[in-house]
Amino acid sequence: MRIFLDTANIDHIRHAAKLGIISGVTTNPSLVAREESADFKAAILEICSIVGGPVSAEVLSLDAEAMIEEARQLSSWHENVVVKIPVSEAGLEAISVLSRENIKTNFTLCFSANQALLGALAGATYVSPFVGRLDDIGHQGMEVVKDAVEIFEYYDLPTQVIAASLRHPLHMVSAAKAGAHVATVPYNVLMQMIRHPLTDIGISRFAEDWRKVIEK
Repeated sequence: MRIFLDTANIDHIRHAAKLGIISGVTTNPSLVAREESADFKAAILEICSIVGGPVSAEVLSLDAEAMIEEARQLSSWHENVVVKIPVSEAGLEAISVLSRENIKTNFTLCFSANQALLGALAGATYVSPFVGRLDDIGHQGMEVVKDAVEIFEYYDLPTQVIAASLRHPLHMVSAAKAGAHVATVPYNVLMQMIRHPLTDIGISRFAEDWRKVIEK
């Protein structure tokens, strides 16, 4: 399973990339707006220069024709740009056209295995079930990830499943066990995955024991 960082914060992306553990970046309009970037294209290009893998950029148009034109423009910025298209009838139509043009797409805001399957059949490169948002309303979000992976494998569909809207480290473990091809996580969750109190205690104890040796 690959890990993408779900953010538009350049400092966080640089740090995670230095650790050698992320393979791409996902963004959305809310994340970009949070960083108050005046130049969206410049921000995406900077991210592409840091991470040598897929970098998402989401369309804002709502009708198919406008989505297609916007997607063409976004994809022209860099070869690693993946265009996020929201689940809708217009989104399916757009993906079916873009896939024939070899433009990489991510069918986003996916909340059911049915939606994931339709995205795959339309030709999406990725589908993104939103786990945390489903959990918020009392559903088992990770079940959608598991079902989508099982369906895609059974029918040998090339579309990859991105487990999205992950809220904590246990979501990451569940995504890996569910067979997700990718998990995209916020920076704080990635940092939580690294840390463990027993590791901290062990490092401190080793350092203290060695200090006693060299001070003899």
